[in-house]
Amino acid sequence: MQVLLAKSMTRSPSSSRKRLLAAALNLFSDQGFNLTTTRQIADLAEVNEATLFRNFGSKHDLLLAVIDDSGMFSHLHESFSGSSMESDSLAGAITNYARDRLLRLEQHSELLRALVGEAGQYSVMQQRVLAQRLTQSTQELAAYLARVMEREQVTAHVSSEALARLLNSLLYGCLVTELTSELHSGGTNRDTFIDSVVQLCLHGAIASSPPDIVTMSEQQGRATALPASMSKHDEKRIADLPADVVRSILQQAKKHGAQTYAIVYLLFGSGILPTEVLGLRRSHHISNARQHLVQINHGAVRQVPVNQWVMGKRYGSYANNPLSQWLKSRKDQDPSLFLTDQGQPLTQSALLELWHAATADMLAPDNSPPHIEQARQTWCVEMLMKGMSVDDLSLLSGWTTAQLQPYVRRAREKAALERALQLDQKSS
Repeated sequence: MQVLLAKSMTRSPSSSRKRLLAAALNLFSDQGFNLTTTRQIADLAEVNEATLFRNFGSKHDLLLAVIDDSGMFSHLHESFSGSSMESDSLAGAITNYARDRLLRLEQHSELLRALVGEAGQYSVMQQRVLAQRLTQSTQELAAYLARVMEREQVTAHVSSEALARLLNSLLYGCLVTELTSELHSGGTNRDTFIDSVVQLCLHGAIASSPPDIVTMSEQQGRATALPASMSKHDEKRIADLPADVVRSILQQAKKHGAQTYAIVYLLFGSGILPTEVLGLRRSHHISNARQHLVQINHGAVRQVPVNQWVMGKRYGSYANNPLSQWLKSRKDQDPSLFLTDQGQPLTQSALLELWHAATADMLAPDNSPPHIEQARQTWCVEMLMKGMSVDDLSLLSGWTTAQLQPYVRRAREKAALERALQLDQKSS
């Protein structure tokens, strides 16, 4: 096999980089990552080792490049444009995606085994690159799930990104378990596993609570027990963003146009849910020299102030800010506050695409790209840090005081840290 590959590469006009990728994939698959040397890869690619290191830096960098080139965590649009898109239900779409993903990952089982086996050997930069690839695949899946839910007129008590993270984690975990143990779930066992994944995603593991998937009309007719962007597990982990990251996101959003800038400003300045952004109309925007408010008319009905100051930086005034500037730039008469490129009311998938554009190439403190849910988390913590009471924040956020307790703890943690730093500075 290696001889045939070497001969084909000799005749091919491909670049040294492509030949090295092909050789590495061949050797990693045949004999594993650990037993493959850079000299073997270079020899098979008919280049010297210096060329390998010049192109990739290290063997681990080469592994990540091979994974990129294989499409293990990318090219998901190929799945979405195939059988998954033909499904007439969300359950069918998840089932078809799960089968396709497991099949594609299984085709690269040696690479996945190498990826897991070398987990403790990656540099910080390599870990960030890998995190970006994994997050990108989750974001692509989230956008697809949002489109399917939109088409089927259903929504969830968790965001499409949270649902996508859960689904991908289950699928990757399944195959990693198979590759690293004696457990093999081929055939009927795998179908049973996929059925369980679908049931977990759609209805949860416990049947005593209401299903997580409800129609939009049902959701609008009653307040949900949990906000649309949080699960019971997520509410214990507050991942507010630091001021420098928030400012960078707003700066990048501004470069992507007035509407993107207005939406990101609204998310960080008012803390409303992404689903609430989609329901806003022009008439829900109230702005004058003394105040700037948005009216939320579904779910937890309330008025929410839009802050001039976001994480220590002022963005205009009550009457002149990114949101008011977006409205002034509008030439149409559509009553919706935000629109798609086609002039239709903004959809969940379009909102996620705008968020991804504003946060591209950025990392949160945990080295993962910022998620749209973190805007609300950041706003809640900031309001508490400024001295707002839990009762008042409950009125503005639409959450119960019990749901806000993790934010109270996070605000106390940040306040304690600031006091400790101040004491240390006084001592020096």
